[in-house]
Amino acid sequence: MLKEFREFAMRGNVLELAIAVVLGAAFGKIVTALVTNIITPLVGIILGGINFSGLALTVGNAEVTYGIFIQAIIDFIIVAFAIFLFVKLINRFKRKEEAKEEAAAPVVDPQTELLTEIRDLLKKERV
Repeated sequence: MLKEFREFAMRGNVLELAIAVVLGAAFGKIVTALVTNIITPLVGIILGGINFSGLALTVGNAEVTYGIFIQAIIDFIIVAFAIFLFVKLINRFKRKEEAKEEAAAPVVDPQTELLTEIRDLLKKERV
């Protein structure tokens, strides 16, 4: 069972996923710091000096901090947009690679293809 687990864990996809999770967590921290320290204060200034992190509603003994929720929404939008741009960039590179592969693929003349098929059939008949 340990050997099977090791084979599973050492597959390329699992390692790539683990790396992506670690990088995603680090990227999330960067985005959170960007939103908390730069974007949210600027948006607050634009909206008349509102401090989102301080926005709260008190209901009885409970405090509903909806400002933190607004900040989380801004975080999500920035992360989603960054991922969108990254995927778009990756797709552009893939399309260029596919175009190069198609251009590099030799064009086989139909007559040559037919002669190759005939040759292969003759080889089969001899055997």
